[in-house]
Amino acid sequence: MSDTAQPAATEADLATIMKIIPHRYPFLLVDKVRDVVARESAVGIKNVTFNEPHFQGHFPDAPIMPGVTIVEAMAQTAAVLVGLTIGFGEKAPLVYFMSIDKAKFRRKVVPGDVLELHVKVLRGSTKIWKFEGTAMVEGQIAAQAEFAAMIDTSSTAQG
Repeated sequence: MSDTAQPAATEADLATIMKIIPHRYPFLLVDKVRDVVARESAVGIKNVTFNEPHFQGHFPDAPIMPGVTIVEAMAQTAAVLVGLTIGFGEKAPLVYFMSIDKAKFRRKVVPGDVLELHVKVLRGSTKIWKFEGTAMVEGQIAAQAEFAAMIDTSSTAQG
């Protein structure tokens, strides 16, 4: 590393996340990403609040965060990790799910919870990345999954 090289970012605030991934309210599901180790791992933070639109129907009298949105939040955390690793700029490429495997849901996630989204790179290349994700609340596993994504360098997100 030269004296002028910038160290890789170890966290991303909301503004940085929004530069890296195209998601916006109501589908931006990560508030912060911390503990980033380029090409290895990161932890996303999602503050679960009652005013999120999925709670109007899932379930109105007993609001529970849908499992698919938990997996999506893990994927968004992984996309930020990849973006910080390979240096997505202002014209970030789109990232698409390729597979979701071994998904398991262990604990309800409800308004007031702070969801920690631990993602670990299993394999990473220029276009295809595979991850292992664990969503946790207060040290308890809420969900786990392995998932793969493809980076589409022919398309860019418009932020």
